[in-house]
Amino acid sequence: MDNRVLPQPEKFASCPYDEKILDFYKGQFDSVFVLLHPFFYPRKSNIDRVFPEHCPSKLEIIATCESVSWKRIIELTELSSFAQIDVGLRTSIHGLKKEIANEDYASRLIELTEKENIIRPSEGQLPPLLENRIFEAIKVLGHEWLWVGDEFGTERKLHWIDDLIKNDLIPVHGCVFTHDHSLLVTTHWDSHCSFLCSSKETIEKILQLEDFEGFYCTESTEVYWGVYEAL
Repeated sequence: MDNRVLPQPEKFASCPYDEKILDFYKGQFDSVFVLLHPFFYPRKSNIDRVFPEHCPSKLEIIATCESVSWKRIIELTELSSFAQIDVGLRTSIHGLKKEIANEDYASRLIELTEKENIIRPSEGQLPPLLENRIFEAIKVLGHEWLWVGDEFGTERKLHWIDDLIKNDLIPVHGCVFTHDHSLLVTTHWDSHCSFLCSSKETIEKILQLEDFEGFYCTESTEVYWGVYEAL
């Protein structure tokens, strides 16, 4: 019998799945910043263009849509925390077991599309409205190339950063990491956030360049962080 077992993917190019985030990256990265995927509002295009059957390109979304922060979503929905938004988003995609899902949170977020034309972020992929901002910040740090890999660590390709900015080359659930393995951006397949992994010093430099909405992981932060904070 031919048993083919994949080797464990390298930590500098992979994503945790259901565990404490800092524990997963121990020995590779000392800090992880949770990048919240923004909601967005289509300024110029019809809202129907945003849905899968008429999915716009990355550059079209950047040109025609405006980010809506999670802080603003709290104001609009009267939810009380990022954790409740996280649970609502996961519930809306049936990503949580019934006993920890919250249909009320999900309904409030769904109503934003119906009433305000505010679109919920997609799960499992680095959103267009963050992607190029991250790439530009990484360029400022002195990097010119980035590896782009799949979620399993089985395929990767080296790209010039300017090519990544001009094109849509990041796969769903993909990982983006520097050649020296000092920085990683990865997205858990069932989450509406990405993990920016590096040293605290490097992450702080990026946050000085771009005011990304999010928070640092603590020793207790898990992949399904909103569930534990909302309970």
